[in-house]
Amino acid sequence: MIKPLIIALFAGLFSLSSRAETSMPLNMTQGVTQISQEVYHLHMTIFYICVVIGVIVFGVMFWAILHHRKSKGAVAAKFHESTKVEIIWTLIPFLILIGMAIPATKTLLAMEDTTKPDLTIQVTGSQWKWHYRYFDHDVEFFSLLATSNQQIYDQRPKRNNYLLEVDRPLVLPVGQKVRFLITSQDVIHSWWVPAFAVKKDANPGFINEAWTLIDKPGIYRGQCAELCGKDHGFMPIVVIAKEPQEYQTWLEQTQIAQKQAYEEEQKLLAMEMPLDELMALGEKTYLSR
Repeated sequence: MIKPLIIALFAGLFSLSSRAETSMPLNMTQGVTQISQEVYHLHMTIFYICVVIGVIVFGVMFWAILHHRKSKGAVAAKFHESTKVEIIWTLIPFLILIGMAIPATKTLLAMEDTTKPDLTIQVTGSQWKWHYRYFDHDVEFFSLLATSNQQIYDQRPKRNNYLLEVDRPLVLPVGQKVRFLITSQDVIHSWWVPAFAVKKDANPGFINEAWTLIDKPGIYRGQCAELCGKDHGFMPIVVIAKEPQEYQTWLEQTQIAQKQAYEEEQKLLAMEMPLDELMALGEKTYLSR
């Protein structure tokens, strides 16, 4: 009876391991960066180790329960401690932990290595929006929730990216190392994009660093992951990854638009205009940023 049970346990383990590499809604996603891939493989390695330990421990436990039950006339053994056994069951977990700690340490060190970036962006959280500033490029803008109130209050059908769409997404180049300087203007927020394996708290008066290097173009979404007030759920993050040439075109167009908006803003400050014209120009300036 024990052999079929052991075979069934290991068959289930093999089936689980073969399906774990596929996309599962309850499993960690693999992401689109080298670091996210390393984190995923580290997660799966430790998961497999835990599963093997569980199968062995529970297998031995069930075997002992079945073969030493009272109905078979089993009599409890009487023996004193064994130094050899105690050394073995202490040494094995120690070696397992060391085996898990080595790759985990390498991955954690790589996640914190923000040196030699190709691009640096300051990310500032505030209730309840994000502000992005591209260092050395004179580009900065706010990114706010774009989901309409009609969807929020069930007056319209909810779209696929409900509460995960913004008016101004963060645009990044593919194949370049991007460093993020993350901070806050008010309370603690957390900038989290699962596909990048990046999740850093935005603390007021303090700067946390993170980095990413995106492998392929696409749209990647995240959220504020720190409870920051009544509209905490209305702080989505949208990142559009473009090929370097497309990114450069976007950057130049944005620089021109923001420069024009700044010049118009200065004209506003230097002249008197009717309220309607001020409102129209103010709206244009705001939208450009």
